[in-house]
Amino acid sequence: MLNRHRGRSSCRSCGGKLHSFVDLGVSPLCEKFLAPDQTEEAEAFYPLDAKVCGTCWLAQLGEYVAPADIFGEYAYFSSFSQAWLAHARDYALMSVDRFKLNSSSMVIEAASNDGYLLRNFVARGIPCLGIEPAANVARAAEAAGVPTRVGFLTASLGRDLAAKGLRADLLIGNNVLAQVPDLNDFVAALRELLKMEGVLTLEFPHLLRLLEQNQFDTIYHEHFSYFSLMAAEWILSAHGLRVFDVEELWTHGGSLRLYVCRADARLEEQEGVRLVRAAERAARLDDLGTYAAFEARVRETKWKLLDLLIGLKRQRAQIVGYGAPGKGNTLLNYCGIRTDFLDFTVDRNPYKHGKLLPGSRIPVRAPEELDKQRPDYVLILPWNLKHEIMQQLSHVRDWGGRFILPVPEPEIVG
Repeated sequence: MLNRHRGRSSCRSCGGKLHSFVDLGVSPLCEKFLAPDQTEEAEAFYPLDAKVCGTCWLAQLGEYVAPADIFGEYAYFSSFSQAWLAHARDYALMSVDRFKLNSSSMVIEAASNDGYLLRNFVARGIPCLGIEPAANVARAAEAAGVPTRVGFLTASLGRDLAAKGLRADLLIGNNVLAQVPDLNDFVAALRELLKMEGVLTLEFPHLLRLLEQNQFDTIYHEHFSYFSLMAAEWILSAHGLRVFDVEELWTHGGSLRLYVCRADARLEEQEGVRLVRAAERAARLDDLGTYAAFEARVRETKWKLLDLLIGLKRQRAQIVGYGAPGKGNTLLNYCGIRTDFLDFTVDRNPYKHGKLLPGSRIPVRAPEELDKQRPDYVLILPWNLKHEIMQQLSHVRDWGGRFILPVPEPEIVG
């Protein structure tokens, strides 16, 4: 059902005026896969027109679909990427050591998915709670021994849990801030759940990297907002929270991990905060001209990718995809790539096997199909995991197969 708010004329963080950023046309929801018997059914397409606030510099989309319609039943399971599991394990080990967590501590994660992260704390006897809106994903977490509450984290829920004495020594919000349409309500909930000397960590793709590396395909309806440090600090400060440390990460093509505390906590600001602030100023993330120039680069990338694929198809090459991520669906639908270019794509997540990608209707198959078909080229859609994927598929080279990377510039890797 369409959300009556639809597009936005003011910023969801500060209420400021919005300006054009990049228009990617119209696209279906990226996780709404189709069953084979739905090929004759119509799909709902929504505008993918990103804007940026000229006051707090938050990049954002309109809210066309209610979050419950997106996340109630979700096709993304974090546990199917080995690199992502290793990232989660390293984070847990670091956190236990840095913040001296033990059996008397409490760890709470918002949008805990299938428990891929919290199970590292469970294994060490540290009490934890996951809050996950997708019931199908939450069931997988419970099966892995991670206590999980099904629902969205709201200010009301935060107050209820805090009133019951459930507050966090470590509160985690990894790759969730972008997926929240009511940012002020969500950040208010985070403050409610954080102990007086507790630490909140937030991870999200860095808007600076999206711009620098032409990562336009990371824009899709499930991600309502796209954050810089300056945009994050604006809304955190409005709710009595402050950033005391920042790390730059490899994940999602370049992310930030913010370490956040209550504004009056005794934690000192670290050098990482000042370094990222300086980098964002140098990149002119507070200048509308920076955003206006991005759309032309995106359009040029689309043309280059289509030129490449058309040339290969004229040579009668077989091209298939690898992966069925959200970013892949933005790329395919924006560029108009369907089964005339890709015969099929493969994915490690059995939940997606036998289904069709939204919009493009490209079939999703098991990875073993690559070995059966022995295609000439494999288009890597989750390019942020390209090293892991090319290592897993190194045998593709045995039959002369090569890889295509679409971002930041389309290229063939042999």
